[in-house]
Amino acid sequence: MEMASSSTVLPRSKSDQLETMLRKSPSAESATSLARKLRIGSSPGPRTHTRKHSRSGQLDEVSSGGALSRASSASFGFFSSAGFTVPPEEIANLQEISNDDIPEDIEANTRIKIHTEPTLPIYLKFTDLKYKVVLRGVRTIIEKNILNGITGSASPGEVLALMGPSGSGKTTLLNLLSGRLIESASGGSITYNDQQYSKSLKRRIGFVTQDDVLFPHLTVRETLTYAALLRLPKTLTKQHKAQRAVEIICDLGLERCQDTMIGGTFVRGISGGERKRVCIGNEILLNPSLLFLDEPTSGLDSTTALRMVRMLHEIAKAGKTVVTTIHQPSSRLFHKFDKLILLGKGSLLYFGNASEAMVYFSSIGCTPLIAMNPAEFLVDLANGNINDVSVPLELKDKVQMDDSTRETKNGKPSPTVIHEYLVEAYETRVAEKEKQKLIAPIPIDESLKSMVFSPNREWGAGWFEQFSILFFRGLKERQHDYLSWLRITQVLSTAIVLGLLWWRSDSSTPRGLQDQAGLLFFIAVFWGFFPVFTAIFTFPQERAMLNKERAVDMYRLSAYFTARTTSDLPLDLFLPVLFLLIVYFMAGLRLSVAPFVLSMLIVFLSIIAAQGLGLAIGAMLMDVKKATTLASITAMTFMLAGGFFVKRVPAFISWIRYISFNYHTYRLLLKVQYDHIPPALTGIQQDRGFTEITAMLAMVVGYRLLAYISLRNMNLA
Repeated sequence: MEMASSSTVLPRSKSDQLETMLRKSPSAESATSLARKLRIGSSPGPRTHTRKHSRSGQLDEVSSGGALSRASSASFGFFSSAGFTVPPEEIANLQEISNDDIPEDIEANTRIKIHTEPTLPIYLKFTDLKYKVVLRGVRTIIEKNILNGITGSASPGEVLALMGPSGSGKTTLLNLLSGRLIESASGGSITYNDQQYSKSLKRRIGFVTQDDVLFPHLTVRETLTYAALLRLPKTLTKQHKAQRAVEIICDLGLERCQDTMIGGTFVRGISGGERKRVCIGNEILLNPSLLFLDEPTSGLDSTTALRMVRMLHEIAKAGKTVVTTIHQPSSRLFHKFDKLILLGKGSLLYFGNASEAMVYFSSIGCTPLIAMNPAEFLVDLANGNINDVSVPLELKDKVQMDDSTRETKNGKPSPTVIHEYLVEAYETRVAEKEKQKLIAPIPIDESLKSMVFSPNREWGAGWFEQFSILFFRGLKERQHDYLSWLRITQVLSTAIVLGLLWWRSDSSTPRGLQDQAGLLFFIAVFWGFFPVFTAIFTFPQERAMLNKERAVDMYRLSAYFTARTTSDLPLDLFLPVLFLLIVYFMAGLRLSVAPFVLSMLIVFLSIIAAQGLGLAIGAMLMDVKKATTLASITAMTFMLAGGFFVKRVPAFISWIRYISFNYHTYRLLLKVQYDHIPPALTGIQQDRGFTEITAMLAMVVGYRLLAYISLRNMNLA
């Protein structure tokens, strides 16, 4: 019966037919072997189908048969070299099946994978881990213990959950384990395959922060593609890197929103769950061995959170070690974790299999009196809340013998007493057994250890390639802000008002000449203020993104800085062109090609110098409020020393004018507009303006150099 049924049922796709023929062939084994070898070197073909359903529901459908199907379809053109010939009638049958007949999930499994590097197993162990911070007051110095002797481990293929109430030390522990907090004030040890942390581990570790740090105006596809171009090894071509980004989109179920902007506070975009998956995709592009996540389910509904944890399980099954913090998961979510660490006030209350947590707490006399979510029960215990929880006899006796002031009003033990009891119970019953388990050697040979800790630091792209990628990414992200209707309206409205106020001004009379000089000074001041107050937001707003990408060595700081400052120039120079086209001719300034072009170039030079000042202030302070205050004072000082309001400045403060771009811009504009400087404008010598141009160029370079040094010395935190 089985043979009959198998002969009558048609295969679902071309790949299934090829698989059937391979099994029938006497040389099927050799053909399959060759197909697998050729699949690795094959270039990815275009995907003709887009899956419409979430990948999260299909992850457990991948099987060995799917792998054979992928290998057979990828090597269809090479069967003859393996001693296998496709009969003509079988080819005809294959041609009768259209692409539309292929189910979407089968088609998704026949994609050619772009493999970057194998997943190297990393066994994470940590023993007696402690951490404290020093709080410095005006007169006092207080040391606060954040973690108190935490011990645990995580192995490849496992999902370790760090659970506890707010302020229990979950995020601090996660940062220590991921190498983001190196200093441990009180000791403890963390090992990765029985070795200490080193910078070579950076490329093996992925970290997903609690806050989704993404560019709001980039689409999902663009975000992952730019990350792939910067992070994946140089051995892959740009096409392969882009294909890898597409694979991640499909694996994470982001096909529907791949062309939608990420969005942010003021920009509509994808949902919170999709945004979190994009963050995870950014980290698994490089196929890390260790993946850390800080509360990946925060802000998600229970169904989306369950899909997220299922996805983490699939990631772990590929040989990765996954460690995540979790605040208060649902009961279904709780049972998905392999191991659990329960923290309370920085102390370890439980470490072991998540499925055995309730059994352990029952053994020490803490049992829920009503049907309760296990996670809710554990977090209540960690908080010292024993409502609807049975009180252990040992604790009752201790409370009765102790001072009555330590009891609560309803006769139950205080949260402090409960916490002390839970810590003592774990240390006496479980702690030593777990420490003994950590002494056992890990099942990994020395060759794999050396591969994990390879000292070679390789960038995913060269300097110029990094610059190019970051330049176009910055240009695409910020064009929405620079070319917004609000900004364009602001500039055009100002230009029209100026044109009307100085309508066809006459420079032949002293009064008209003074009026034109006022217009030129306003132009110098306006295009000095405008770029400064735009540029001061640059680095403070991107600090989180810069910290995130620099922490994983995505690019060189010099490449980022150069690309970031130059990508603004095309956008910064667009609005001044519109401004001068309106003002210059409405005001009746010198109607000649050379003066107009020179005036435009002078304004451009002023904008670049002013932008450098804004970048330097923002990079030095890294705080928008402080930077705005300092920029206001500096810009006002430069304006007053610009040579229009006060012509005879006291000698002890006259040096300010020489570092004021307003001063040099105003003088250059006057020299361009008038062949002979009128007597009314005293203090200005008629020359070619080399002194002013040299001073402006020095400001362009000097301010940017100051900004770069400030970024270089910035603490990545």
